[in-house]
Amino acid sequence: MKVLGIVPARGGSKGVPRKNIRLLHGKPLLAYTAEAALGCPRLSRVILSTEDNEIAEVGRQCGLDVPFIRPAELAMDSSPTLPVVKHALKSLQSLGEIFDAVCLLQPSSPLRRSEDIANCIELLERTGADSVISVLPVPHEYNPKWVYWQDENGSLSISVGDKDPVTRRQDLPPAYHRDGSVYVTRTAVIVDRDSLYGDSVVAYNMPEEFSLNIDTESDWLEAECRVADQSSSVSPQLLPESHYSRA
Repeated sequence: MKVLGIVPARGGSKGVPRKNIRLLHGKPLLAYTAEAALGCPRLSRVILSTEDNEIAEVGRQCGLDVPFIRPAELAMDSSPTLPVVKHALKSLQSLGEIFDAVCLLQPSSPLRRSEDIANCIELLERTGADSVISVLPVPHEYNPKWVYWQDENGSLSISVGDKDPVTRRQDLPPAYHRDGSVYVTRTAVIVDRDSLYGDSVVAYNMPEEFSLNIDTESDWLEAECRVADQSSSVSPQLLPESHYSRA
């Protein structure tokens, strides 16, 4: 299976401004995802999709291909991910490059490993699913069978439509949420069905110690602590800080 790795990194992040090239434990945030992607032999090619020339230059220093600059209209706060992926596929197709699947790797998840990427691709192949996404368990207090909707009159109803709630925690069915680290989707699903998921979605259970999604400054502080704690054993072997410069 020929798989394209896409690292989407726009310049206009709001929660943590310029986070994709901000130094995390001395290295650009983007570098962690670049190292994990480039270290995964299951990815046939890894590219950076950005509208920002400074991010593009840092991406190149991290070893990523930047075969195009993303149109500004695909890098706005309101821009969904699917058109970004389709733009990348179309751009590479014009160069004669065709892929069986796409692996989306967001820089905001710096702890994911090369083996997590490979495991997701292998799971896609083995199961025949339309897509594979990395997930984490939902804490029991937020299980859908314990979550309520409230109407305008203040009346509550269980989110899944059950009449009565499950009374014991031990009886709750397992529930999961996307952790944002890895998405792998067959190209035909993206192009022909206009979807990043399709009808058959299989979960990859991400080890919690390698899962982190940076959206806020408090997330960034947590990332600093966790990268520092793991630097001797699991963090990527990155180039020295002096290697990276601002364009």
